[in-house]
Amino acid sequence: MLGPRDIREIADRLNIRPTKSLGQNFVIDANTVRRIVRSADIGTADVVLEVGPGLGSLTLGLAGVAAGVIAVEVDPVLARALPDTITSHQPDLSHRVNVIEADALRLLHIDGVQPTALVANLPYNIAVPVLLHVLATFPSVSKALVMVQREVADRLAAEPGNKVYGVPSVKARWYGDVRSVGRVGPNVFWPTPRVDSGLVSVTRGPVRKTSTSREEVFAVVDAAFSQRRKTLRAALANWAGSPAHAEEILTIAGVDRGLRGEALTVDQFIRIAEVGSRVVHPSSDAH
Repeated sequence: MLGPRDIREIADRLNIRPTKSLGQNFVIDANTVRRIVRSADIGTADVVLEVGPGLGSLTLGLAGVAAGVIAVEVDPVLARALPDTITSHQPDLSHRVNVIEADALRLLHIDGVQPTALVANLPYNIAVPVLLHVLATFPSVSKALVMVQREVADRLAAEPGNKVYGVPSVKARWYGDVRSVGRVGPNVFWPTPRVDSGLVSVTRGPVRKTSTSREEVFAVVDAAFSQRRKTLRAALANWAGSPAHAEEILTIAGVDRGLRGEALTVDQFIRIAEVGSRVVHPSSDAH
């Protein structure tokens, strides 16, 4: 495991200064790494996809228990230095780590053995897009444990009816069960952020059986929360073509037109999208 002194020595050698633009906050506490690995429930059969390995703290912890780690790092200096860090600190684990220099949001394919889990300390500014992209792009990923800003963690894990329940909450639940598994204080990072972090787990569920697509469902979700304070009849008007058409779709779907998006489950959003794809109005035919 890497401690605070190790992290700073590696950073100094590489002339690395954490940047806000890349959301770089490196974990310097070995106990936090152990906690993340334990919470992720990683076993010897797992191949872990780690996004943003940084200086390698979590990478070392994961490599010690998993069959392999696919570390995706966008910073070229960090990506090229990571294999040496693994070799110098745990040479017997170096064969388990495959480093890919890439932007995780543009990663569409991984050669060879496919990842079974996502475990990552995600940059605050792209945490939700990365999580959703990985779940959508790599169906082999059956579970995820991500450390994100506490506010983001609360949103992801929120249940319908909660004031912070929103787009991330619904979209993450499209893939399976989402829950909060703990808080992490700022002092385990370098540099020290001004906010707490949270751990969120996602356990992938069965492929959803629906007559519509994920994209169509997500379009309804986006529309419903684009104007949070409006009722569904009003918020979905542009998506449906008019308030009247929105009301018709909601009625057929069995969803109260007076509700707001924050009250709906992912299954209700699916029903709305399914009905919307079937109900064709004259105005739609003209396009």
